[in-house]
Amino acid sequence: MASTSPKDSRVTARLPASVKETLQKAADLTGATLNQFMVAAAVKEAQEIIKQQQVIYLSSFDADKIFSLIENPPAPNDHLRAAIQRHRAFFSETD
Repeated sequence: MASTSPKDSRVTARLPASVKETLQKAADLTGATLNQFMVAAAVKEAQEIIKQQQVIYLSSFDADKIFSLIENPPAPNDHLRAAIQRHRAFFSETD
C-alpha cells in the first residue's frame, strides 16, 4: 500500500459505472492511472475556470478607453466626493 505524506489529501466521488468506464478508457489511452487522469483533468478544468474569472478580455477600443481614463482621469463628481467622505468617516471610526 502506498503511503501518503501529511500534505496529501484524499477526495472520493461516487459516479455511474458508465462514467468510470469512460474515464478509465481515457486514462488507459494516455498511459495514466485512473487517479492520475482524474486529478490532471480536474486541475486543468479548475485552472481554466479560475483564469476565466480572473482575466478580463477587452476589445482594442475598450482597452484604449481604459488606458485613456487612467492617463487622463476625469474630475471627481459629486457621487465620488460623497463616497470619499463616507470612506474617510468609516475608517476614522475604526481606528
